[in-house]
Amino acid sequence: MTVVPALADLPQLERHTLSGTAYAALADLLASGRLAPGDRLSLRRSAAAFGVSVMPVREAVSRLVAEGVLEVAPARIIRVPIMSAAAFRALAETRIAVEGIAAARAAERRTAEDLGAIRRAEAAFRTEAGTVQPDLARAVQLNRDLHFAIYGACGLAPLLEIIARLWLKAGPVINLDLRACPERLRQGFALRRHAEALAAIEARDSPAAAAAIAADIREAADFIVSRGDLHDTIGEE
Repeated sequence: MTVVPALADLPQLERHTLSGTAYAALADLLASGRLAPGDRLSLRRSAAAFGVSVMPVREAVSRLVAEGVLEVAPARIIRVPIMSAAAFRALAETRIAVEGIAAARAAERRTAEDLGAIRRAEAAFRTEAGTVQPDLARAVQLNRDLHFAIYGACGLAPLLEIIARLWLKAGPVINLDLRACPERLRQGFALRRHAEALAAIEARDSPAAAAAIAADIREAADFIVSRGDLHDTIGEE
């Protein structure tokens, strides 16, 4: 009996799909700030949480290690890299440049549907931040959701891919901002910048949208560095 070539490819496609799903799940944990610098990852526990075998998780982790998002520490421990203050400053400046472009284009090109999504995301973050005891992990994730609602309106898929990669590295350190420091969330720094970004996008004011995003990123970076959670040099642990 002749085997149809397309059918022979199905098992390989399934493995790649599982690996891609595991990659997306781990990437989401990183970008949304649910993993912090130094956090360790167990292949077996991750696989059990995803309901898959270890192999697709190992493939996803290998991909993230190759991208510099995860690292293999001594004793083959897989962990989120511990970033130096200088490296984080460089990452923040890069984000300001790239994400500023996306915000400016979003202000120019946003549709009514885009604007509705941005408004809902801004309202969700504002509501969480305004509660008596906000869920800090959720606040970090909602912050990410708002930023990507804005960037999603820019209409440039390659730019979104670049931003997504930057957030894989930035997300865990952003964890040290809103999630680790509830007082900053209550003080409303992020809320003000988000409101400014929304108003600029509503008014189709590209420079103001870019400025609001730049200020949001820079103020968060300044706060994180000022707390001393990052160091100028990274030593062996």
